[in-house]
Amino acid sequence: MSDTQKLNDLLHLAHTRVLNAEELESLNALNGGLAELLGLQFTHVGPREARAKLQVLPEHHQPWGVANGGLYCSIAETVASIASVAAADAPAVGVNNSSDFIRSTGEGELEAVATPVQLGGRTHVWSVEMRQGRELIARTTLRTMILR
Repeated sequence: MSDTQKLNDLLHLAHTRVLNAEELESLNALNGGLAELLGLQFTHVGPREARAKLQVLPEHHQPWGVANGGLYCSIAETVASIASVAAADAPAVGVNNSSDFIRSTGEGELEAVATPVQLGGRTHVWSVEMRQGRELIARTTLRTMILR
């Protein structure tokens, strides 16, 4: 079985229930690409919410020592896309990403939480909040298209 099929099988489970710790570990191992490059780790994936965390590192910085805005866009795109696949039980791709950068940060753990605003048959809209502790760092609205 291919890694893509294993990932699809895990997200099919997440369509019906929250993934357990072992399943999340497998999802993180299979979800390579940009998520792996950034160091993004999923901590919760279920039918209506996904959460992930990341340590902000110097590799994420712009020249002035704070995280590049593209980092937040990439985190939101990744977390909400996984959430959308789980919610739809079908592949999904981002079609619009609108991010607001509230505070800057150069280090520490970020947690991203994706929750649905609208779950339609062909498109979803997700709100993704990225926080350090209680501090809101960035917020994204992501629209995805469901590929059926």
